Amino acid sequence: MGENPVLSYGPRMDVFLIPVGSDQYELYCEVPDEEPVDAPEVPRGFFRRLLHNFREALAEAERERRRGHQPSHDESHAISWYQRAKRATLRRIAESIAEQRLLWHLRRQETAVAWYPADVASDATLGILRTRLGADRDRHRRWLVIDTILFVISGVLVVLPGPNAVAYYLAFRLVGHYLSMRGARQGLDCVQWDVRASDPLAELRPLIDLEPEAREARVSEIAERLRLERLVTFFDRLAVPSA
Repeated sequence: MGENPVLSYGPRMDVFLIPVGSDQYELYCEVPDEEPVDAPEVPRGFFRRLLHNFREALAEAERERRRGHQPSHDESHAISWYQRAKRATLRRIAESIAEQRLLWHLRRQETAVAWYPADVASDATLGILRTRLGADRDRHRRWLVIDTILFVISGVLVVLPGPNAVAYYLAFRLVGHYLSMRGARQGLDCVQWDVRASDPLAELRPLIDLEPEAREARVSEIAERLRLERLVTFFDRLAVPSA
């Protein structure tokens, strides 16, 4: 029988292999809302300023996500175009945080626990884990190159009046992809993984084909057993086919 994980936000990091298909998995974890950048590793100069701005944007996006406030029609007209653009940017940033936070934190880990569905062979877990981390490393490395090019190009917008919202968003993406790539490399090359089976994770697999209301109720129950507050949203977004 598989174990039921008890999350601990201390030295150990818990990573979950979430089944999103018959033989497909996505990595998932929940960590406290905190700054993903630690100052001692930040180099001086231009990149340091980017990291500083990244921390500020991340903190503001987290506040926006927790507030969850949508401005009324009157409020929308009362704020400037830049404020509207910034709020839209923060919403986009908040959406990307959940997916990248795992890798941001993984880059600072030396050991971690990988919880896998109990219906998966234990000797296959590390292979699945390495495949996902390798795909994440390659994807974020590719986007790092693309966003770096776009960020440089966005410099031409500096001649326009007002703040450069495009560069603001691209700078966040650039740093985020860099940290994510670092985290994936850490998980592949340095982290010592302790793999453990989980019965609740195996129970997620047959829920993909359920009706939305029944699925949400079952996933919520499993999420409570796993102590994962945001699992329902993650599972719906990645495991449930779009209509």
